[in-house]
Amino acid sequence: MCDYCHREEKLSGTNFTNRYENLRIVLKQEEKEYVLEQPYPKDLEVGATVAEHRAYEKHCNDSLNVGCLMLATISPELQKQYEDLDAYNMIEGLRAMFENQVRVERYNTSRASFGSKLAEGSQVSPHVIKMIGHMDALDILGFELDPELAIDVILHLFLLASSRSS
Repeated sequence: MCDYCHREEKLSGTNFTNRYENLRIVLKQEEKEYVLEQPYPKDLEVGATVAEHRAYEKHCNDSLNVGCLMLATISPELQKQYEDLDAYNMIEGLRAMFENQVRVERYNTSRASFGSKLAEGSQVSPHVIKMIGHMDALDILGFELDPELAIDVILHLFLLASSRSS
């Protein structure tokens, strides 16, 4: 898991969705993804079974490990803000903090891609590459378009451009 810390850029508002998905992939491989989805366990009651103790200890240890990993991959300012939280509450707080930024970026990228027009006399290739870039950006922001729908959108924009120039 430590390689993940060194290879990735620090978390910022615009890369939250991408960073979150990468974190989930790493944690899935480590079988620790559940700590992002389940709150930190409550203290065990007196008389808990050995299996309950083991499950509790595993969840606590996994949450601590994942929390440390998450802290290592965020900015120092965010580290100070989240250092006392477990992994579940940390990801919930980060999601709440960055969700609006991601939403605004997704809107702006959608608007740019769906409103993109091929200028009369322009080459098609650079425009298609630009459109593919917009579709890739939407995917990174958590709004994946079905490949066939993406092609339909591009073709529709070309048809609009050709019908206006006729």
